[in-house]
Order: sequence, then C-alpha cells, then structure tokens
Amino acid sequence: MELKAFIDEWLNSWSGNKPNELLSYYADNTFYLDPANPAGISKKENINLYFAKLLSKNPNWIWKAEEIIPTENGCTLKWKVEIPVGTKSVILFGLDIVEISDWKITRNEVYFDRTPWIEAIQKPNK
Repeated sequence: MELKAFIDEWLNSWSGNKPNELLSYYADNTFYLDPANPAGISKKENINLYFAKLLSKNPNWIWKAEEIIPTENGCTLKWKVEIPVGTKSVILFGLDIVEISDWKITRNEVYFDRTPWIEAIQKPNK
C-alpha cells in the first residue's frame, strides 16, 4: 500500500462514528496522544474507549490531509478538520506524528490548538 492511500483511508475512518473501523488501523500495542490526553493512552483496548466517546460526539467532522511528510517510521501529517458545532462549523489545522509498522499505526501524536473548538461548543450559535 502507498503511504498517501493509507493516510487518506485512515483519515476517512475518523468520520461517521465508526470506532471499530478507525481502530482497525492501529496496532494492539499502540500509543495515542492528543490535547485532551497529554500523557497519552497506551494499548488499543484503552484507546477504544476514548475513540468511541469522541467519535459519537463528532460523527460529521471531516478530516483531510494537507501535507504528508514521510519519515523513517511513518510520516508527519499536516491536516485540516471541519467540525460542525450548532449551525456553524469550526475549521482547525494541526499535525500528527504517525509511526507505522506493517500498515498498523504504532504511535499517533496529535497536536493542535483546540481553543476555537471549545469556544464554539460553549457558544454553538455565535
């Protein structure tokens, strides 16, 4: 599989509230970190609990790769997400460090400023 195809498929699995599909891209002993989990979450079964809750609250967000920078163990991914909140959408940009082994993600660190998203959730129609 080509790296771009893998990343595009994986990003698509973040939409539509399909946590099992999303988890299929991760290795059993993976590590995941994002702004809500700055210490990170280890192991697929623990990440499953977080992803199920996160995706159920954001079933219609849309993730797109802006740039994929290959690295020795995977890539650095610059991305854009559109998150519906109330009658509007929040557009955020961020980056992931993605490490891959045998086409399974072994490490996924997500970095972005979630302030605009939190503000939109607190005041959804402003």
